Amino acid sequence: MHTRSIHRSTPGARSGPSRRALGRGLGLASLASLAAAPLALLALPTAAGAQTGGSVSLVAYSTPKPAYTVLAQDFAKTKGGTGVTVSPSFGPSGTQATSVVDGLPADVVNFSLEPDLAKLVKAGLVSSSWDKGATKGMVTDSIVSFIVRPGNPKHITTWADLVKPGVGVITPNVFSSGSAKWNIMAAYGAEIHLGKTPAQAQTYLSQLLHNAVAQPSSASAALQTFLSGQGDVLLDYEDDALYAKSKGEAVDIITPPQTILIENPIAVTKTASSPAKAFVSYLLSPAGQKVWGQQGYRPVLPSVASQFHFPQPKTLFTIGSLGGWTTVNTKFFDPQTGIVAHVEQSLGVSTASG
Repeated sequence: MHTRSIHRSTPGARSGPSRRALGRGLGLASLASLAAAPLALLALPTAAGAQTGGSVSLVAYSTPKPAYTVLAQDFAKTKGGTGVTVSPSFGPSGTQATSVVDGLPADVVNFSLEPDLAKLVKAGLVSSSWDKGATKGMVTDSIVSFIVRPGNPKHITTWADLVKPGVGVITPNVFSSGSAKWNIMAAYGAEIHLGKTPAQAQTYLSQLLHNAVAQPSSASAALQTFLSGQGDVLLDYEDDALYAKSKGEAVDIITPPQTILIENPIAVTKTASSPAKAFVSYLLSPAGQKVWGQQGYRPVLPSVASQFHFPQPKTLFTIGSLGGWTTVNTKFFDPQTGIVAHVEQSLGVSTASG
């Protein structure tokens, strides 16, 4: 499992060399102008007279679909992207990872969280050194945010507000969605950072899921459920919330005082083509990272992150501070024995793993 140094001046935060600045703000006008582009297939036609540059099969989690439309268009304008066709598949992160293991063609994989990529390493499809680069295999960062109705009529600002009677919560199903796992660990970690014991934090998770009025299969499906009018608050990626806001959706975004740093991994498969490797290099370049930032994602390059102004939570913690994904994934999300599985089973929610 990788570790990355992060720098923040919040109470209780670890200090250390910064790989990039966190919690800087976003120009929503810039985001809106890019996000407003029509969402089209990413398979881009070759320019007239240009020599075909090959193809890239991209398999990714659901949320960055709009961002990849812009990124693929910009990549096509680069020397390495001339004539290259990017053919995407989007869906719940865990389900997508399982599909690749089962034979879904993939040159580039971009999942919500590290354990989904680990499935491909275990299957021999991705090199075990995928996380050895400067960004430790991560292409974007984000945080868990609250999405509420305009004017925040239920006055939801803290984690305690989510478990009050009459508050309808929407969060995806952890057994298909990477976003859902980030949401659960943000909630658990917030309680720990508020001084609660592990047992008390687990009790909070039970209360939170009892208030869940819907648990769709992915973050994107959960957002659509919320936008259809269901629920009072949606737990979601900050980038997903910013995109919805930029598209004119009637939502407000709340940054909770305590939340988790979301780190999204990317890798090429062992059979990836040269254009696929060039595409990933572009996504991690300053030019690509700037587009990610304009789309609402927190860039992983410090030089690019400094150009944006994302909200700073009072306390920003990492999955590493909670034991790391290897430990957390088994303890909380094992479909038979995990803490969350027991809660979901009591609620009649499916624990079938993606």
